[in-house]
Amino acid sequence: MFDKNGNAGWLTATYVNDRNKPNELLFEKAESEIWYPYMNDTKQRLPKEFTIEKGSITWQGSIAANETGNYHFKFTYGGYIKCWVDDKLMFDKWRQAWNPGTALMDVSIDAGKKRIIKIEWIPDGGESYVSASFLPPAPQEEKNTFSFESEAGRQIDYYFVYGKNMDEVISGYRRLTGKAPIVPKWAMGFWQSRERYKSQEDILNTVAEFRKRKIPLDNIVQDWFYWKENEWGSQEFEKSRFPNVDSMMEMLHKKYKAQLMISVWPKFYEGINTYSEFNKNSWLYTRNIADRQKDWVGPGYVSTFYDVFNDKARTAFWDLINKNLFQKNIDAWWMDASEPDIQSNVSPEKKKQMKPLALGTAAEYMNAYPMMNAKGIYEGQRGTNNNQRVFLLTRSAFAGSQRYAASVWSGDIGARWEDMRTQITAGMNYSISGLPYWTMDIGGFATENRYNAVPMKETDLDEWRELQTRWYQFGAFVPLFRSHGQFPQREVFNVAPENHPAYQSMLYYNKLRYRLLPYLYTLAGHAYHNDYTIMRGLVMDFAADKNVWNVGNQFMLGSSLLVSPVYNYKATNRSVYLPSGQGWYEVYTGKHYNGGVTITADAPYERVPVFVKEGSLIPTGPELQYAAEKPADPITLFVYTGKNASFTLYEDEGLNYNYELGKYTEIPFTYDEASQTLTIGERNGSFDGMLKNRTVYVKVISKTKPAPMEFSLNSADKKIIYKGKKITVKI
Repeated sequence: MFDKNGNAGWLTATYVNDRNKPNELLFEKAESEIWYPYMNDTKQRLPKEFTIEKGSITWQGSIAANETGNYHFKFTYGGYIKCWVDDKLMFDKWRQAWNPGTALMDVSIDAGKKRIIKIEWIPDGGESYVSASFLPPAPQEEKNTFSFESEAGRQIDYYFVYGKNMDEVISGYRRLTGKAPIVPKWAMGFWQSRERYKSQEDILNTVAEFRKRKIPLDNIVQDWFYWKENEWGSQEFEKSRFPNVDSMMEMLHKKYKAQLMISVWPKFYEGINTYSEFNKNSWLYTRNIADRQKDWVGPGYVSTFYDVFNDKARTAFWDLINKNLFQKNIDAWWMDASEPDIQSNVSPEKKKQMKPLALGTAAEYMNAYPMMNAKGIYEGQRGTNNNQRVFLLTRSAFAGSQRYAASVWSGDIGARWEDMRTQITAGMNYSISGLPYWTMDIGGFATENRYNAVPMKETDLDEWRELQTRWYQFGAFVPLFRSHGQFPQREVFNVAPENHPAYQSMLYYNKLRYRLLPYLYTLAGHAYHNDYTIMRGLVMDFAADKNVWNVGNQFMLGSSLLVSPVYNYKATNRSVYLPSGQGWYEVYTGKHYNGGVTITADAPYERVPVFVKEGSLIPTGPELQYAAEKPADPITLFVYTGKNASFTLYEDEGLNYNYELGKYTEIPFTYDEASQTLTIGERNGSFDGMLKNRTVYVKVISKTKPAPMEFSLNSADKKIIYKGKKITVKI
């Protein structure tokens, strides 16, 4: 390193106490490292004269190396961070102070040649984070190698899973680690969440507004802090804000036909009754208590987490939430902080606090905490009521979490365009890891201060609405469709007025999601019965096309729908690659494109590019306000011609585990391009309440006859009455 004057050994660090007056320097000093990665680091080690709440720091100078090659830089940060190399801006990022983000940067350096570097950090609050580190070029003998490292492993077991394609490999993974149970059908609909609904009235009024405006909704989520401030771990509603939970649940279920998911942390405040019970049985990690370590709530409370590796403790935790929540007809569980988050952003050395474990040391077993936490609730609920599907949403997972009905969301992401972009890749990579149900905070969880202003500046409001719209368009096509975030409130009607294109677009994609439920729920059934993957990287279906091997900003939803989210502000088009081997139809017009080409796709404010693979059958259902409002009858079947096509419609009872006993149906649909005939095969299987007869309206899309995916029955090309027996028709 060299400072801005060329002196070797350090960079020049410039401190400013008023970031709005960057020319009024507090002081400059030589610094050889930027290393404040953990809680209290900035508080304890930054110069006392520096006002972190209002100030900024800039490091500048140059870097050089003795070895030519590609150097990998890693930054963690809370607040705003920018980095320039040779006056080129490499990144410009923001993350809320209490939950640091990560920025990666590759820099090519020639031996002995300086590269100018500048790093600007604007903290976002009193407790923040910033660090910078690098890896040199890998030695030749280590290139194209992969290694594992363990602090405490006693042995290594290798499992090699072979498959002719990625689906077969994932199937092998699930054979080893467990099937993924089918989610309740309502979970494939829309969920509304926020941090947080503060009262029973708040929840009911929100759902009532959805129903009044006819915005489809299936699930509303109660985030943390429904308990009294000093009673975390009681799993009891504070009566002044939730005076009659039984009545609330009855209204949600009977009047509004909606479900409620609730946050259940494995966390206990010292001194409350549940803490005392768990503590006397040695079911808690006690070091956090002995250290008198306080959390961030109010004045701060001493707390700890329970030991999920203790069978009796897991049973006791289920008994607690069963008594206080499940018996009040709560529908689903949000298992937050399941890492466990004993205290955020502390040094890895702090894991000494997570002991004693029933199984052994924290270094050996703690990564499995979220799976064991899910296991306790899954087995507990199935033992209590095996007629109701367990649904879990958790922030962390472990190999095998899917067998305990665990779905995962990607944590407290920032509400920025770049964060939306990275979620596309995150969802694909997560799904390829073998767990089929992934979701995110649509719109981003944490927001910059400019979005929290009341009133918001017009320019910021315009960007906010467009960001929410683009993210919502993307979210409508991931396995679980869930909006969540801090202020501003994320309900469609709180984002924009009814006549605004943001509102209209979000309503369109919400309704489209419900129209697609026959297609989507079939994918869910396929994920269980055939170990399928719902959200799919292009490489899964088009591996022969090398152009898709590293595409990280487009994905398939099932085998037919190609989704290309828009993640740039004010963009009205985007580059889309259409995989080779088949043609593609644009969903809004039916226009046909050849595969193996990159096109510039239209993407007006209200629409996101979606294409349908040539040789696809997509069954859609009636317009719905909630998933169980009416059965999928009539079905509108869209036939995208050009190749043979097939689709097997899966249906079951939607809420219970009778599908494990064989109570489900499959109806095969096949299209033959040569004869231009559609065959609906004989229905296989049965279940209580199934439709014995149904109407199928067929809409044919071809190169010469383009047509949009719209649902007017008058424009159908064919009407078929299906009674469960094989029928073939010319279309």
